[in-house]
Amino acid sequence: MDRAPPLPVGTATALGVLCGTGAALCWALGFVAARQGVNVGLSPLVIALHRYVWPGLVLLPFVVADGFGDLGGVGWRRGIALALFGGLPLALLSYVGYLFVPLGHGAVIQPSCAALGGLVLARLVLKEALPARRVVGALAIVLGLVVIGAESLRTMGAHGVGGDLLFVAAGSFFAIFGMLVRMWRIAAMRAATTTSVLSLVGLPILMFNFDNMLAAGFFENLLQAVVQGVLAGAGATYLITRAFVLLGASRAVLFTSLVPPFTLLVGYLALGEVPSLSQLAGLVIVVVGFWLTQRG
Repeated sequence: MDRAPPLPVGTATALGVLCGTGAALCWALGFVAARQGVNVGLSPLVIALHRYVWPGLVLLPFVVADGFGDLGGVGWRRGIALALFGGLPLALLSYVGYLFVPLGHGAVIQPSCAALGGLVLARLVLKEALPARRVVGALAIVLGLVVIGAESLRTMGAHGVGGDLLFVAAGSFFAIFGMLVRMWRIAAMRAATTTSVLSLVGLPILMFNFDNMLAAGFFENLLQAVVQGVLAGAGATYLITRAFVLLGASRAVLFTSLVPPFTLLVGYLALGEVPSLSQLAGLVIVVVGFWLTQRG
């Protein structure tokens, strides 16, 4: 397995924070772009394929040159697990959710569940320390999720709750992905490359969605290809994987809780979506929980 070269503790921490924050911003842009795509009628499946097809095609020659037989040392068993929990299925869960609930729900629920799942898995599987302050922070995050979920039940009914549950599943998938990366000590670029290349398995599906893709227009498809494929896809995967290596899973996964405020801000500026009071209340509670977990 590839390993990141050792760095001084202070340098590693600073670099890890920058990588985690950069990944959160890239994901926020991906959420907003996905919401925009769904709003104009683009299929969630097409958006998901935009996220992985283009980086996968670009990175495929590097995987072949590095040894396709064992995915450059990652191995097929581990590679498939990474692609399952951090690739196309994760994106589909997320983007389909926006067919049922507004931007603010996905922006808060998915990253928060990723943070919660990461804390639990880091403790149970990786045996990382879980101080009391982090437990309190996790409970605060749960409370924020309850506030968001109550809004779904009150204003959108069962289909709104179903949309929220899709984001719960997506966040849980990502928590597992992060735990696997840390446990197997896979280098950042290796994880991003493997995830993108193996997600090319969904490429044949695109041929049945050409009409939907063409109807959206060139600009919309270009926007999705750049934001999803470059920023929210391989770029964010590389950055957060680097943060996992530098900071440890239980700390690095918490940067996903920066995604909600970034997403709501960008969504307001770009799409004009104003979050409800319940969404803002849930966001504030989640951010407090995030602060507590970081202080532990």
